[in-house]
Amino acid sequence: MEKQSNVTGNLHGYAEKEKEKGGINRTYKSRLFEMIFSSKKELLELYNAVNETSYENPEELEVNTLENAIYMSMRNDLSFIIDSKLALYEHQSTYNPNLPLRFLMYVANLYSNMTKDRNLYGSRPVKLPAPGFVIFYNGLAEQSDRQIIKLSDVYEVQDREISLELKAVMLNINRGHNERLMSKCKTLKDYSIYVDKVREYTKSMPLEDAVEKAITECIEDDILAEFLRNNRTEAKNVSIFEYDEERHMRQTKEEGREEGAARVNHLNRLLAHQNRTEDIVRAANDKEWQEKLFEEFGL
Repeated sequence: MEKQSNVTGNLHGYAEKEKEKGGINRTYKSRLFEMIFSSKKELLELYNAVNETSYENPEELEVNTLENAIYMSMRNDLSFIIDSKLALYEHQSTYNPNLPLRFLMYVANLYSNMTKDRNLYGSRPVKLPAPGFVIFYNGLAEQSDRQIIKLSDVYEVQDREISLELKAVMLNINRGHNERLMSKCKTLKDYSIYVDKVREYTKSMPLEDAVEKAITECIEDDILAEFLRNNRTEAKNVSIFEYDEERHMRQTKEEGREEGAARVNHLNRLLAHQNRTEDIVRAANDKEWQEKLFEEFGL
């Protein structure tokens, strides 16, 4: 099995990222998680915990994280090869059913890079590292400890036989979840505790003060201590950015729900005024009919 050797770093600096776009920058998501696990030592510990393996040499791990994929405006968080296995990791603070599709794009790009100098038209099989896809979720919406998200879940037509499938494991890494996994990876558990502290302290103090307090306490309690001591300023800036983004996304969803509810209520009032009770009932159970009614009334 030929090894991949193009090691690409995925850290560019807080100020540089801030200049890319005004407002919320989606590509900056998961930055703290990436920073922490950019270390091969920490990444190997995480891999061992997830897969219940016992690899000891971090240098056996070869990072090949995608940067600015040619046909996508997004990049993946972490990907690497170890022992002829390809691991792709994503961190999410919101549930995303499209991640299997994104994983498919990532792995296709990685395989393309790996085989660009191989004969894909010959009679000999071109060997590939077997892929594994993991999502580390720490959003506020309640999710189970472990669940499988499949590419076929978003197919418009559900055939009896699926020709192309991709399964990703989503692990809830919020504090209090997946205790067995956390016990096997101290860094992941520490990350969970740190995020929980920031969220808790923002309930009673300004965000910047909450992050500063969480960092100070974590260093004192040996929680991500070495990482936070060595990267205090950037970790603080990143945490502030991520929490602001998380809050912005949550507010946007809440506003969308409120607007949607107001739109439906307005439609129901108009239908009631015309004594169209059957349409009110049908629209409640038939989204397509509801959309037609919205169009009819110009809503």
